[in-house]
Amino acid sequence: MNDSTRAINNPTAAAADEAYAGQPLTQAGFDAALAEISGWPGYALTPLLSPDALAAGLGLGAIHVKDEGQRFGLKSFKALGGAYAVAELLRRYLASKGGKTPVSSRELLSGAFARALRAVTVTCATDGNHGRSVAWGAQLFGCRCVIFVPAHVSQVRRDAIARYGAEVREVDGNYDDVVRHAATTAKAEGWTVVSDTSYPGYRDIPLDVMHGYGVVAAEIEAQLAAPPTHVFVQAGVGALAAAVCAHFWMHWGRKRPRLVVVEPLRADCIYRSLAAGRPTVVGGALETVMAGLSCGEVSELAWEVLRNGANAVIAIDDAYALQAMRMLARPTGGDPPIVAGETGAAGLAALLAARNDASIRELLGFGRDSRVLLLSSEGDTDPEIYRQIIEQA
Repeated sequence: MNDSTRAINNPTAAAADEAYAGQPLTQAGFDAALAEISGWPGYALTPLLSPDALAAGLGLGAIHVKDEGQRFGLKSFKALGGAYAVAELLRRYLASKGGKTPVSSRELLSGAFARALRAVTVTCATDGNHGRSVAWGAQLFGCRCVIFVPAHVSQVRRDAIARYGAEVREVDGNYDDVVRHAATTAKAEGWTVVSDTSYPGYRDIPLDVMHGYGVVAAEIEAQLAAPPTHVFVQAGVGALAAAVCAHFWMHWGRKRPRLVVVEPLRADCIYRSLAAGRPTVVGGALETVMAGLSCGEVSELAWEVLRNGANAVIAIDDAYALQAMRMLARPTGGDPPIVAGETGAAGLAALLAARNDASIRELLGFGRDSRVLLLSSEGDTDPEIYRQIIEQA
């Protein structure tokens, strides 16, 4: 390994024949989320692509890329989690007021409860995509929304959130500082935080978010004829990685793929947590081009799944993410082009790092028969930044 890459196997990973049990995410929760979300306006299966020339060039048997770049027009898988959690929150709110139980998403969308829901304000911290999902959900289902962002979030991403009727407020500090500010403000104002980050005493809403993310895994299971050997999942606080891990564990059991968590070198909280055997905080600015992964604290719920469900973790330099974006945008050998943002390209970035390091390939158990699943978790959520990166030599 070198200064641009770190990788370890998880010393507490569950054995292949160990059943998924006693974890916070459930099959019933995943099924409920899929049933609701698949009925929303604009729902469509996102594509699972197979860049065969890329796989051959990397010495792998196959690569499959789940492309989330057009999910509900929000250009990110995050559309699934935040909006679903808003819908669940509003259903619980109406039930607490003596309303019909349960209220469906279709009934919320009808506007029948618009007057009652004006009293609800949802909020969260975001680097862009999650806030866009929460704002979209608030507009879709009829409540007020205030979103907090760190100073580094671009104006384009702020405008994309505001487009859905949310108020956007800037907060000094890194992402984790903004998370704490959002929680403090919500408590003072009587608002409700809709976050994919869980912590002691705050679990129900992040659990809804993660069950929403499970739609990605459910679709993949339907699209693939057989399980891959490896899946690379990018992690900020770990919510997507844990949702994918749990869904595959429940569905494929001992045949589930080896799950590899991917993080930036400067925001590697899951790497450090797995190495230490306990949640470990990464402080400082957490500066990385992979803005959606700029998180220094693993989510409590995610940790409960990943501490045994993740098989390995790899932390990579930003340069690999930029290279991966360009390779996906300008493929060779007849492969389909894929528009992947900085965070979306993280899985391929990890494969590029592994290509350059035999010790990582050995650690991950790669061979010419390996079938690798990557999640292109976002498209060009900031088109100008994306264009500048792709056009660079």
